[in-house]
Amino acid sequence: MLTIGQLAATAGVTVRTVRHYHHVGLLPEPERDASGYRRYSAQAAVDLIRIRTLADAGVPLARIDALLHAQPAEFAAAIADIDAELQRKIDQLTEYRRRITELAGGERLVLPPEVVAILDRMRNLGVSERRVRLERDSWILMQALDPLAVPQRIRDKNASLDDPETMRLYLACDQSVDWDPDDPRLDRLIDDLDAWESAHERNGGRPEFLKLVSSQIADASPAWQRILEALAHRAGQRRPAAHDSR
Repeated sequence: MLTIGQLAATAGVTVRTVRHYHHVGLLPEPERDASGYRRYSAQAAVDLIRIRTLADAGVPLARIDALLHAQPAEFAAAIADIDAELQRKIDQLTEYRRRITELAGGERLVLPPEVVAILDRMRNLGVSERRVRLERDSWILMQALDPLAVPQRIRDKNASLDDPETMRLYLACDQSVDWDPDDPRLDRLIDDLDAWESAHERNGGRPEFLKLVSSQIADASPAWQRILEALAHRAGQRRPAAHDSR
């Protein structure tokens, strides 16, 4: 006959674990003997080892009692079911790990690979991380407001990154965010941007997501607020002129 400490040592568990198994009904608790001690039989040791083995294998405690008393066919079916459930949990945790890893890159969680490649290309061309974040937000807004436009926008963006004059203006705009709104360099930049917009103007004005992004930039930069106001004024002056020329 074994004391509770000897029983626990035999099965490789703690006394606290044995008492927990008593509490949940997995292992019967013997009556105390005349000396006041609980004595455990060899069968109790065998049962405890089986319980520990199943628990260590990931079997929920709530299912162990049924397995201990199951026939071979029932046992095999139950184990197969438990294994399938564990595999589902493993797959779920694997997916969680993949998404956590993607979070390290931020944009990779919410944007397609082609757009992430554009953002990385911008960084390599010397665009500031602040401007890249605004660009990222514009893509997120586009996906929400006009998802069908994304493929064409990807092509247009790559083409603009290939164009030296567009990139010169892009980098100048990036730098101008921190300029004073009265900086004389803004006058030349506004002229250059107006000429670029005139050459690349599309019918129907700017898409809604571009208006939102322009608003974000203006909120962060008084210099850019001046740029956008000047460009909007000049565009408004061109439209009546274009209409009158027809």
